[in-house]
Formats: sequence, structure tokens, C-alpha cells
Amino acid sequence: MTSRGTPSRFLKSVLQNGVGRYVCQLKRVSIIFSKKAQSSLGVRDFIEEGVVDYAKKNPSTVVYVSPQSCRIPKIVAEYLNGNVREELITSKTSPQILELLTKLTNQSGLEVIRIRKPIHTDSPSIQGQWHPFTNRPPSIGPIRPPNPDAE
Repeated sequence: MTSRGTPSRFLKSVLQNGVGRYVCQLKRVSIIFSKKAQSSLGVRDFIEEGVVDYAKKNPSTVVYVSPQSCRIPKIVAEYLNGNVREELITSKTSPQILELLTKLTNQSGLEVIRIRKPIHTDSPSIQGQWHPFTNRPPSIGPIRPPNPDAE
């Protein structure tokens, strides 16, 4: 927590993801819906049309489809770090459900919070951060606005 009262952290990669090879952080997806409820109509369409395509595109993610006697359909996403997210999909269409699943697949499972600094390293440099004016020749001198009295 910061003095603002909002949680924050330094930017870091999950499990050194992107260094070497990419590992999808989404481990398991459970689609829970009702066979008869009107609110599960879009979910049933997605299961008939798109769940097999989604499973083929994401072989590292296990997809469970469980019909239950529930009124509110939902997607339960479980990540490698142990976090679980539940998303309600009441009265959503098949493309909207696919978009939500794609969003959950691309996330790391960490909560979305404010990043403290755009740059952070475990072994900081004593030279400082580089910027375009670091090695600027001193002969140029400081930049000043033109003097109207000099004319």
C-alpha cells in the first residue's frame, strides 16, 4: 500500500515469462451453466460452436464444461500462481464469451494494480538511466529562448 491508499508494486515478469519461452499462466477454465435457463443461452451456443476451437488454440489450458442446475452461468479461471477468478456470463453472446476467455487467457492471474515505477531492476546500475541528452556535447550550451532585444 502507498500513501494514496491504493495497492501498488514494481513491474515484474511472472515466472520470468518471456525469458526463454512463453508459458501461459491460465491453467484451468470451468464453464458452469444451466441446461434450461434463459440466461445460459449464449453459453450453450458457445459450447456448441466455439469451445472446441478455443481448446485447440490453447492446448496448455484444461477446459471443463459442467452443466449444473444454477441460475447464473459463470466462468471460473484458475492460474498457475493459485489465483482464481470468477466471471459472470449472464445473457452474453457466443462472441462475447470467446472475447472474455481470450482476455482471461492473456492475463497473468495477478490482480490489476498501479505500477510504482516504469523501470525497476534487481541489480541497479550506478551509472543512472540513459536519456537522449546524456552524451550531449557541452559546446552547444544551454538552450534559451531567443532574446527580442538583441536585434
